[in-house]
Amino acid sequence: MKQEFKLHDRREFLENAIKGAALLTALPAVSAKAAEKAASNPFAYDLSRLEKTDPKLVTHREAKRWHTPHADTRRIALSPDGQLFVAAGKYVTSFSPDGERGLEIALAEPARAIAAVGDGLIYVGLRDHIEVFDARGQRKTIWDSPGRKTWFTALAVTESDVFAADSGNRVILRYNHSGKLVSRIGEKNKERNIPGFIVPSPYLDVEIARDGLLRVNNPGRHRVEAYTTDGDFEFAWGVPAMGITGFCGCCNPINLAMLPDGRYVTCEKGLPRVKIYNERGEFESVVAGPEIFPENARACASKGLGDCTQGGLDAVADAQGRIFILDFVTGDVRVMERKA
Repeated sequence: MKQEFKLHDRREFLENAIKGAALLTALPAVSAKAAEKAASNPFAYDLSRLEKTDPKLVTHREAKRWHTPHADTRRIALSPDGQLFVAAGKYVTSFSPDGERGLEIALAEPARAIAAVGDGLIYVGLRDHIEVFDARGQRKTIWDSPGRKTWFTALAVTESDVFAADSGNRVILRYNHSGKLVSRIGEKNKERNIPGFIVPSPYLDVEIARDGLLRVNNPGRHRVEAYTTDGDFEFAWGVPAMGITGFCGCCNPINLAMLPDGRYVTCEKGLPRVKIYNERGEFESVVAGPEIFPENARACASKGLGDCTQGGLDAVADAQGRIFILDFVTGDVRVMERKA
């Protein structure tokens, strides 16, 4: 049975965000900088109390770290044979799990999304269209753009379909492998009990879970939603909250990954942190907290947490349960392993 929920409109979403921001101003421990900001903005708030993670909640340690060669890192993907692919600027570069550099593909425009599949094909999402490359990095085809507002941010590939997250149009596009657009998933539809995605900034992700359902972040609603490949809404989980168990800011989580056992890895901006939730969407643990990503946090804070497009993280998980975190600001990849 599909999970029922109340549909919230944009006005209610904004009202809730303002209430959450105002609530934070009541916290007793505020910095001098936050007080100064609050004087000019009654809804300004200080997140310093949340920048330290309770060590008891942290289940992973950094086993290795390496730096990517190009600026403007956007996405990280994992191929079935264990190779990592990083989209950064006008390049897609492959790496071994230890950071050894391999294949590199030069592009005409910045890469926004990437997926590497078992037959050696590499799908790259540029801002408004998708290009497909073979295992040698040779371009095989260019797919038509679905529209001028398109802003691709994620790709997920199955044996029969390619799912593309279009943050500009707030929709998941379903293609066949020939590049033909088959359907649109997630557009607001009361009759089908679909709330629609709220995407204040270009962060919309799509993943394929082991149950065959799509998992999509709905950042403006602070939750994760599940859809069938035909576009039927199945269930959702997640709540807006300043505590570690929920998602805070204007729009989180921004990216997702799936562990082999069906648990979720979530990435957040503003307070850059990576967390794990079980299959029911219940908070389990912290992979890495904000204190691990100080430059990322500063980059987002400098632009204002209301609509930060400067910071952020992406992650993938391999068959052994290792989690690879890409820092958009420093360009570092951190290999996180579970503590003994």
